Amino acid sequence: MSERKLYIKFLEADVTGIISLYEDVAPKTCDAIWGALHQPIQWPALHASFTGPEIMMGLPESAQTFDPRSLGPENITSFPAPGELLWFYQPKNYFKMDPDEFWEIGLVYGEGARTAGPTGWTAPNFWGKVTENFDAVVEQCRVIRRKGERMVELGRVK
Repeated sequence: MSERKLYIKFLEADVTGIISLYEDVAPKTCDAIWGALHQPIQWPALHASFTGPEIMMGLPESAQTFDPRSLGPENITSFPAPGELLWFYQPKNYFKMDPDEFWEIGLVYGEGARTAGPTGWTAPNFWGKVTENFDAVVEQCRVIRRKGERMVELGRVK
């Protein structure tokens, strides 16, 4: 794992988890996400519909600083471990039921997650893992599952 670290903060609860990057197995994805977070971003996190224990958020236009098609597959799986973060790009008209473009960052918070979408299995890039304060992060993810979207912040640890 990397010396560079990111954080995810659940704003309403003031809970922060620290993310270690998988720079050895997902270097392009880590560089892209790191560069996109030159300033912290805030986005409403939702619970995933198909994956199981995962919350997902987007990247605002101000953080879309790279060509998502240039990353290619890195450290892909459909069977992630708890704490892992994923990158998935959905180009416009990719899914029939959701024709919008979406730049997705997901956080798997429990056992049994399987990455799938409306058309079946997907294999996103896995680029990091929550390595500090994970239990508190899990509880906030469960709040999102029970009560709906919550605002999160994602940024660099300085």
